[in-house]
Amino acid sequence: MSLGPIMLDINGQTLSPSDRSLLVEPAVGGVILFERNYRSPGQLVDLVAGIRALRTPALLIAVDHEGGRVQRFREGFTALPPMRRIGAAYDSDPEEGERLARTAGWLIGAELRSVGIDLAFAPCLDLDWGLSAIIGNRAFHSRAEVVTTLAAAFVQGMRSAGMAAVGKHFPGHGAVVPDSHVELPVDRRDYGEILDDLTPYEGLIRRRLLAGVMTSHIVYRELDERPATFSAHWLKSELRQRLGFEGAVFSDDLSMQATRRFGNMPERVRAALGAGCDMAIICNDRPAAQSAVRALGDFSHPPSLVRLARLHGTGGELRETLRASDEWQQANESLEQLGERPRLELDS
Repeated sequence: MSLGPIMLDINGQTLSPSDRSLLVEPAVGGVILFERNYRSPGQLVDLVAGIRALRTPALLIAVDHEGGRVQRFREGFTALPPMRRIGAAYDSDPEEGERLARTAGWLIGAELRSVGIDLAFAPCLDLDWGLSAIIGNRAFHSRAEVVTTLAAAFVQGMRSAGMAAVGKHFPGHGAVVPDSHVELPVDRRDYGEILDDLTPYEGLIRRRLLAGVMTSHIVYRELDERPATFSAHWLKSELRQRLGFEGAVFSDDLSMQATRRFGNMPERVRAALGAGCDMAIICNDRPAAQSAVRALGDFSHPPSLVRLARLHGTGGELRETLRASDEWQQANESLEQLGERPRLELDS
């Protein structure tokens, strides 16, 4: 059975009978984990192994794990600083900033691979325009060239740990005030003004560092009346054709309020896939997920299957071996020191 076009969540820390029956449906291709799914590293290893045993090829297993506010697993994992602090370190010492970015990427990848997880939806490639509270200190920097440099180092760190990178939120979430979790943001800038936001994607794609991209639920009104997630202009004309991206495209969560005016869940999933997404994510709405899985049971898009198959993690040390290594000890020391520096910004 091949990977389907839908990634969904589960409710608890073990697989329920309803989870198992849903995850073996042909339309399902992945699972995204949340804080509610985590109690301890040992429990997580068992949960991941249970998910992986359900199908061949195994479902992709992903988590939002960037550091700062967006880190689903805490106890037993390194507490990572928000990426803005790495940007601040770069301003003082560019070489040190790059080293810290690479270290953060490696540490995220190594710790998640040690428990069997394939993907972290990271790094955040949004620019810090000083407008978006939902992005805020998740962004490396306000300058596109610095975000590109630090994100490249971060991705190289992830890759050295056996994990592919999924940059977000394409084409850029930092220049709008509203949060797409609760309303539909509209970016009224013209194309020339949006080009800075595209610079990190262009730079990482040119260097063949990005294996995946996650879309934004934002309307860029001067270019398209539909959010980027549902926009063939952004995903096909811009991302695929102009930027030459060959990796996988994930929608952001289609249960967010920003998407609700675009139809029921099967209609939203079909719209995202038709616009150019390879996998649609549905969280925190089991009835909607079930309706989409039933409706998309016969969906097939061979190029997507190839892109998604490349995203399974590789390698990965046992957790005990990793934590005993000099590399892990040194990475923790570096990032702990960064976290202890005087904080010049508010964590929004």
